[in-house]
Amino acid sequence: MAQHLVPIHSSIDLGVASLIIDKAIELRIQHELLPFAVAVVDSGGNLVAFKRENGCGNLRHQIALAKAWSALGMGMSTRQIRDRLADRPNFQAALAVASDGRFIPTPGGVLILDPQGTAIGAVGISGDASDKDEFCAIEAIRHTGCKSDPSNPVHDWKIGKL
Repeated sequence: MAQHLVPIHSSIDLGVASLIIDKAIELRIQHELLPFAVAVVDSGGNLVAFKRENGCGNLRHQIALAKAWSALGMGMSTRQIRDRLADRPNFQAALAVASDGRFIPTPGGVLILDPQGTAIGAVGISGDASDKDEFCAIEAIRHTGCKSDPSNPVHDWKIGKL
């Protein structure tokens, strides 16, 4: 009896995830930002693709993945999480525990949306100031033809400092 494997569909394929990562790194270089770690997860929170540039700290992998996870887990960007939960430190601590430490409420975690506005995944970037990370994530998602949440970076994203 022949056995067969049933293909499993992911909400983000490797090609799209790779495009997002490569464009984010291209933007980082173009804007002379610090080296990045970039993670793309599908709608189930599964890591689809990841790259870490030379010169990037060894915690950046976990931070990038946690930013993507945080955005996906809460259904909003990590910028929005930061803004909404700024005065709720106990809830932020509870979210960190519930996510096994994969909760980073700072900009750089951006939802990837399909044409109907449904989250199909998220990208997390860590390496430079959070607003700069977020700028590259948003622009990289746009490059693929997908929408992002947030749809635009903050207007003064260039002035953020580590």
